[in-house]
Formats: sequence, structure tokens, C-alpha cells
Amino acid sequence: MFDRLAQIEARWAELNDALAAPEIANDSANYQKTAKAQGELAPIVEKYHEYKKLEADIADSRAMLEGESDPEMLAYAQDELRSLEEKLAVSLEELKVLLLPKDPNDEKNVVLEIRAGTGGDEATLFAAEIFRMYMRYAESRRWKVEVLSSSDSSVGGLKEVIAIIEGKRVYSQLKYESGVHRVQRVPDTETQGRVHTSAITVAVLPEAEDVDVKIEAKDIRIDTFCSSGPGGQSVNTTYSAVRITHLPTGTVVSCQDEKSQIKNREKGMRVLRSRLYELEQSKQQEALAKERRSQVGTGDRSEKIRTYNFPQNRVSDHRIGLTVHQLDQVMEGKLQPFVDALITHFQAEKLKADSVHA
Repeated sequence: MFDRLAQIEARWAELNDALAAPEIANDSANYQKTAKAQGELAPIVEKYHEYKKLEADIADSRAMLEGESDPEMLAYAQDELRSLEEKLAVSLEELKVLLLPKDPNDEKNVVLEIRAGTGGDEATLFAAEIFRMYMRYAESRRWKVEVLSSSDSSVGGLKEVIAIIEGKRVYSQLKYESGVHRVQRVPDTETQGRVHTSAITVAVLPEAEDVDVKIEAKDIRIDTFCSSGPGGQSVNTTYSAVRITHLPTGTVVSCQDEKSQIKNREKGMRVLRSRLYELEQSKQQEALAKERRSQVGTGDRSEKIRTYNFPQNRVSDHRIGLTVHQLDQVMEGKLQPFVDALITHFQAEKLKADSVHA
């Protein structure tokens, strides 16, 4: 591990020097590429420097202890040493996390798909509320949300909604949201005051680029049809809606949000690429070792991951045992405590797996 850290430190220093060289400074594309590479290594090098400084401070404290006879100063030096050793242990764990292999999808935008499940009308109302929750969260992160397609229910809920969320490291923050989200509350239609349980599914797919997934023209069939729902005369009378079928996999994507057939086709292709990318990733994951497949919380959308209990103002994430009694705030998009806890948990799982295979 420390050999690797020394190599990273040396590479970071090389890149640092390169940024000052005139031939790179005067070449915009090369400068950006070098600066990006240097920036990616900077957090690791910064933490490594902190670790080495703590080691040096510990050595100084131990030397001070050896030559100290005054009881008061001795007690102070021992406390100082204990504090430094605790900080060193924390710094070491942080270094291990920074050295974990990066998820290549972390920098990507995401395709968010929410569908009502069991619970009829109540499930569609909850799907609309969960979508609003993610919209509020995206707002707080200054991300852009673009709805690709949606299907309303008769009670004002959502049977299904598909949106693209664009911004900085969106997938890294939302990737653990995939799965079944369950709601427990008294529906408006309930006359006896009984608590009902409904469920929706959430899928978070990294948005695939052309380079990630190559789609051949011969492999897709595109059908056009009249859009339904709100949007005025032009939406309902022109063939602006698009249905794209990927023949080799049978994957079907429909998009009717825009009045323009061209725009609907563009949006549909973005969703299709992302679904095919996820399909390919799933195949690769299935081929991995059994112990990795059996890990809890792999992001399988059939897994019940979270329960929102309205009568008790409680949200529980079943994968990490985290419960907060601030459901009202969570529904307003204050998701960060769950996002951070999930990232920390799965980083710890990776560290554990790495130590087993080491």
C-alpha cells in the first residue's frame, strides 16, 4: 500500500512540474488533460502528506516522553501521543478508502426511472411524491432535471416517470437509490383510518454515451404514434410520439414528452443506450464471484431498500439499519444523511472484501 502511495506521490509531482512547463501551458487541450490527471491524484497525495506529518509528530512525542521526568509534562505528552495515534488510525482508513478502485460510472449523469408498484392509486401518489423528493434533492445539488416521459394516474399521481439528471458526479450520489421503496400511511380514500402499505420501484441507471454502447441502425425499429394526455391539439393530432424497439434484446422505450418527433427520438435513444449499458453491466456482474453476488444491497431493483412510515414520521433504510424520525424533511429532498451513510457503508464493504482477497 505504501509503495503505491509513494508512486502516486511521485506521479503527482511529475504532473505538477508538467503544468508549469511552457509546452503544456501553451497547449490548452494538453493542459486540461494534465490538470485533470493531477487533480484526481491530489486528494490522495494530500491525505498521504497528512499521514506522514502525523507519523513525524508521533516520533517527536515519543522522543519527548523518553527524556521527560516532570509528572505534569509527562501526562501532557502521553495525552498528546494518544491523540496523535488516534488521528493516524483515522488517516490510514481514509487513505484505504481513497485507494479503492473508482467506479467508472461515478462521474456520469443518470437516467432515473420511477414506477408505481403494489397499492393501486396510493402507489401512484407515492411515486409522484418520491419523484418530487429527488427533484428537490437535485435542486439542492444544483443539478438539472429533464423529464423524458411520464404517465399520470387518474388521481393525480404517476404510474411511471423517466427523467435524466445532469450535474457533477450525479451517479456517485444516487447509485444506491435503486430498489423497492415502501410507504406505510393512511390513504385519503381509507374511511376506517387503517394504515396501508404500498410500494414503488426506483431504478438509477448511469447515462451511457455513444462510446459506451454502440447501437446499429439495423438493430432498432422506430414506430411513431399520436401522443396522449395534456399538451394541446398538436400533441394529440401529430405523430410526434416515438417508440424505439431494440430488436436483439427486445428492449422498448417510448417517449412522447416533446411536440417534436426528432426531440422525442433523441430522448428515447438516451434512455435506450442507458438501459442497454445497464444490461451489459448486469451480465458482467453475474459473472463475478459468488461472495460478491451475495453482498447485501447490490442495487437490485427487486430488493426492498427503504420504508417511509408517515404516521411515525420515520424513514428506515433496511440495508444499513439507519432510521431517522424526520420523514417530512426527507420528503423535501434532505436526502444527504442517507446518501453519505450508504456511501460509507459500501466503501467499508469493499475494504472488507479487499482485505479478504489480499
